[in-house]
Formats: sequence, C-alpha cells, structure tokens
Amino acid sequence: MFSFFKKFKKPADAPLDAPQEETVEAAEDEEISDAELERQALATEAPPSEAAQPEAPAEPPVPVVPASPVEARAEESKEYWQGRTQSQWARGPETDLASEEIVPPPEPDPVAKKSWMSRLRHGLSKTSSNLTGIFVSAKIDEDLYEELETALLMSDAGVDATEFLLESLREKVRAERLTDASQVKAALRELLVDLLRPLEKSLMLGRAQPLVMMIAGVNGVGKTTSIGKLAKHLQHFNQSVLLAAGDTFRAAAREQLTVWGERNNVTVIAQESGDAAAVIYDAVGAARARKIDVMMADTAGRLPTQLHLMEELRKVRRVIAKAMPDAPHEVLLVIDANTGQNALAQVKAFDDALGLTGLVVTKLDGTAKGGILAAIARQRPIPVYFIGVGEKVEDLQPFSAEEFADALLG
Repeated sequence: MFSFFKKFKKPADAPLDAPQEETVEAAEDEEISDAELERQALATEAPPSEAAQPEAPAEPPVPVVPASPVEARAEESKEYWQGRTQSQWARGPETDLASEEIVPPPEPDPVAKKSWMSRLRHGLSKTSSNLTGIFVSAKIDEDLYEELETALLMSDAGVDATEFLLESLREKVRAERLTDASQVKAALRELLVDLLRPLEKSLMLGRAQPLVMMIAGVNGVGKTTSIGKLAKHLQHFNQSVLLAAGDTFRAAAREQLTVWGERNNVTVIAQESGDAAAVIYDAVGAARARKIDVMMADTAGRLPTQLHLMEELRKVRRVIAKAMPDAPHEVLLVIDANTGQNALAQVKAFDDALGLTGLVVTKLDGTAKGGILAAIARQRPIPVYFIGVGEKVEDLQPFSAEEFADALLG
C-alpha cells in the first residue's frame, strides 16, 4: 500500500539535470513531510467515521435460488428405496411427480433372489424332472424329439405350444449344427424364454389413487389367500392397502379375508349380508376418502360355464366404474396350475367377460403341469404378474421368463 505513495517522493540520488516538470512535482511533494504521507496512508486504509462516511448504497440482496425438484427430492427418493428387497416384482421405475424424472428401482437383493430361485426350482421339480431327464446322454435323433414331445404334452403345454417349440427347435438345431444334447437343451431354453417373454410384465403402482384391483377366479384356486399375500408385498413398497370382502356367497370367505387383514394390519370393508357390488362400491368410496394407495376387491368364485353367475361379475365391474370412472385399473384372474388345460379355458372365458389385465398362477409346486404357461402364451398371452410355489408370503413372486425357464430346464 505504501509503494503507491513512494513513487511521488524525490529519490536521494536524483540527477541535477532532471526535467523541469519532475523537479516542480518533486518540489511540491517536498512540502509534505514523510510523516504526513504516512498519516494519510493510514487514514486511507482505516474506515472513515460514521459522521464523515457518506451513506453507501445498500448492496443488492443475494438472490435465493430454490433447489431444483430433483435436488429437493433426491434424499427422499434415497430413503424411499432404502431397505427394499426384490424390486421388480410389482413396481416399475418410480416416477418423481415433481420433476417427472424416472428414478429406477434398486437392484434385486442377491440373497433374496437366490432363495427365490431355490424355491422355484423345488416347486417346478415335478415338471422339470420329465424334461431334463430326456437330455441325459441322449443322441440328436428322431427319438429325442418324440420323447420331448411327450414330455411337453404331459406338462400341459398344449398341442399348439408343443408343435411350435419342436418345429423351432428342429430349425435351430439344423441352422446352428448342434450335435450335443446339452446344446439342444440350451436351445430349447432360449426358445422357451422367447415364447414366455410376452407374459412378463410388472404391475405399475401409483398411476391412480386408489389403484383399484378386481380379483376373480373360481372357487379353490387360492384367490383370497393370494389377495392376502399381495397386500403384504404391497406394504413393502410403502403402499397403503384396503380390502373389500366382495365374496358374499362362499361360507367363511369374509372371515378368511378379515384374518388376512388383521395379520397385515389392513382395513377390510365387509357386510354381514348384502350384494357384492354394493360392498365393493362402498370400499372404493372409503379408499378415495382415506387416500388409500391400492384397493383390492375379492369377488365370488364363478365357474365360467355358469353364465348367470358370470353376469354378476360384469355387474361388479360396472359398479366399480360408477364409483370411480377409470376403475378398475387392474382385473386379475387367479388360476390353479393343477387344473392344466382347464386353466386355459378359464382364462379365455374370464377374459371375454371382464377383459383381464393380468394373471396370478398358484400352486405350481403341487403339479407336473407347469407347461400351462406355454399354452397361455400361445393361446391367450395375458401378462402373468405373479406365480406361487408355496404357502408362505414370500412364495408368491413376480413372473420372470428367464427364471422360469432356468428352473424348468436348469
């Protein structure tokens, strides 16, 4: 700071013949002592008194830049997904409503996935044993194709799916010149995955509040039990659930659903007696008033051959639409894999009557007819949201074409 003032002082060894202008300037500076210059320098650095200081213009306020919706919700999204187990079973990418940014679901838990694959293989073992034994030390000849055809038909894959798989397998063997039985087995797995892939679809949550799901099925397929399991799974994804006991015909159906509600701490709307459509209408209204995320409606078991009873289901669907114009958002049919080709007939009949959006296939662990999924893929490719291989809650999981093919032919 002092260097600025020093340049105006006359140097001690200044030449005598210096220009006149510099001499005059230096002479003028000599009239100010060094002490005075130092005092002025200090005075310049020190802030002036409040009396002498002119009022400085106020500094403009620093603008407050609000956090972007993505930044504001980043921590919330992180906390939301923390601790989740296998994520793909019932939820697609999470939509951030503030920023419309797609937040991908977390990676599946390896331990949970390994446990599920173990249960799935065990559950499909009866079907798998008829298929995998064919490829042990087998020759690639016509006998192999005949044995494979028999095994597929016995697994209730159906004539259409069986012919499709065998014809595609023959072409693949010729085109790729496969000579080993293990190679043919791997080729069959690829074809089976391609066939089942259209059935693989995630149940999208959050697109309506409440998301109204109508659950149908014949008596004995595990419909009410599946509803209880789905309610538990939905709670793992922070979804509030309300159940409607719309099966007013089957004895103890209301009580069974109430037990599942108590077990999962879920409200169940029920009436001692009355019309099923009226019960479900009240449940939709209650779910809207309480801002429930998912409302699942149990319906009475109906055989597709009983046309007057199927009309009752159509009435329930119409009443739900009156309670909420865009509902039901999902119409699921629960089928028992033990029924084989009869399950395919149920799918066709209920789809024609209600317009199914998804399937839940139960009891795959108690049958050698796991090939029914191949028949559904060929005849009526309605998405299979969930498959069940046991009585526990975790035994109901989302359907994956690759996992199913690995368990069947692994």
